[in-house]
Amino acid sequence: MSAEQGKGGVVATALVAHVPTLGRSENTPDYQQTLVQAERTMGAAVREALKPDVWVIVSTHWISTFDWFATCQEKHEGLCVAQEAPNLIPGLPYSYRGDPEFGGALVDAWKQAGCAAVKNEASNYRWDYGTFVPLQYIDPAGEVPVVGLPVVLMADHGECLRAGAAVHETAKRLGRRVVFLASTALSHLLVRGRHNWPTPERVEEDKRFIDFLKRGAIDETIAGFTEYSRKVVAEMGGRALATMVGVAAAMSRDGKPMAARQYGDYAQSSGSNNVVLLIADKETLARVEQRTVEKPQAASPANEEKLAALEETE
Repeated sequence: MSAEQGKGGVVATALVAHVPTLGRSENTPDYQQTLVQAERTMGAAVREALKPDVWVIVSTHWISTFDWFATCQEKHEGLCVAQEAPNLIPGLPYSYRGDPEFGGALVDAWKQAGCAAVKNEASNYRWDYGTFVPLQYIDPAGEVPVVGLPVVLMADHGECLRAGAAVHETAKRLGRRVVFLASTALSHLLVRGRHNWPTPERVEEDKRFIDFLKRGAIDETIAGFTEYSRKVVAEMGGRALATMVGVAAAMSRDGKPMAARQYGDYAQSSGSNNVVLLIADKETLARVEQRTVEKPQAASPANEEKLAALEETE
């Protein structure tokens, strides 16, 4: 490992998808396969090129009213049930290591940044599907420890930006190489019918937001974020996205030009818009690109009758 690779900090951050039909292949329609392949491809390249010490993932399906929590368990193990869709994710097994030291240090950093924060040390805590779904593709063998975070209803976008910046500061202080994952959709004004897209106007706003990140225009992204979030009805008020942008902003202050690389295509799910995007400095993205192998895995055939039945219930 080079001296550059050995430095601590958030080395990359990513926007990842978690729509519940990605939980099991027999439920995943053709138009969402792009998300599965994107997360597999990106995850393999990131693990190989960046050798992360820990994934830190904020999920829009772990919802906290008041406090920021960081998981501090030694082991994440159990069965994931999607509370809103137990027919799709009825109890799928997962097993990943945790990083209690990082989780505890992050809670301390949040407190210093003026964010109400508490350790999650509950022995019976189980993952939500927003955490489980992307990680099963990004790191299927559980090679890298995981620290999970919620979205916080009492946190405005400014607080989310500070919370994200604290992740980078904590990683630098501990010498951990962190990849931060934001598990969330873009537009999220839901309708029944999984095949439905957001309105064309919202899709264009989403693409404009992604284009800012691809160009490394972090300041412009922040300046227009609240208006963007309102226009597209971003998932959970854009809180997970804002936390990710806070991480990227802290990374950009290290002085290297930033950019982003999209994996796969956009995909719809019941009126939401979803995409997989990796954000880092340009040198880091180039290293990941060298390890990126676009070799789609054959998808298990979906059950067309079952998919049709799912559409009828939504």
